[in-house]
Amino acid sequence: MWSDHSKIRTPNSELEMIVGILQVELHIGDAASLKDKRRVVASLKDRLHREHQVAVAEVDKQDAHRSAVLGVAAVSNSARHVQGLLDRIVEQLRANPKIVLTDHAIEVLKGH
Repeated sequence: MWSDHSKIRTPNSELEMIVGILQVELHIGDAASLKDKRRVVASLKDRLHREHQVAVAEVDKQDAHRSAVLGVAAVSNSARHVQGLLDRIVEQLRANPKIVLTDHAIEVLKGH
C-alpha cells in the first residue's frame, strides 16, 4: 500500500546541514507579573517564528517576571545564511522597545 515516495533516502555525503543556535537573555522592564511577561514573550516568539521561519523556545528563567532566556534555532545548507539570519534577529531584538537584550550567544554547527 505504500508508494515509493515513502522510502527512506540516504543523504548525499556532499551536502552539509548547518544548524544555527542563538541564545538571548532579555529584560522585560514593564512586566509587573508573570502574565505580563508571558504575553510579551509569546508575542516575540510568534513574531520571530513567523518572520524568520526559526524555532523559538523559552529555555530558562520561566518563573522570573522581568527576565527571559530564549533559544532560537535555524537550519540551512548555508553557514552564511544562518549567521546572517541570526544576526538580523539580534538586531531586531535590540530595536524592540518592549525589551532590553542583555546578552546573547550565537553558535553555528556543521553536520553531514
